[in-house]
Amino acid sequence: MNIEEFRAYCLAKKGVTESFPFDEQTLVFKVMGKIFALSGLERLPTQVNLKCDPERSAILREEYDGQITGAFHMSKLHWNSVILASIPRDLIFDLIDHSYELVVAKMTKKLKAQLDAL
Repeated sequence: MNIEEFRAYCLAKKGVTESFPFDEQTLVFKVMGKIFALSGLERLPTQVNLKCDPERSAILREEYDGQITGAFHMSKLHWNSVILASIPRDLIFDLIDHSYELVVAKMTKKLKAQLDAL
């Protein structure tokens, strides 16, 4: 998978926006203003950071040693860095969905209602 396919999949989700809030190289995807995915565009091979349940993170990091790791500059308990080109596409889609769902699950009732209304 390349970054454009990753970007298109993220943007197709309900309530998602993209921005560069940190610098001109870090592409951030938010659902209702909450980050669920980001990528340093200058990094090669292309990597993305995705939120993940801690138990699932441990399993993924063991199974995909070196391809899925604790996310740089983020809570390594809750965030993974994923090398896009080295992981099956279906798994990447699943990890994006998982990250999005974790963020939505922690939203306030008000934000969830706004998301549902979109």
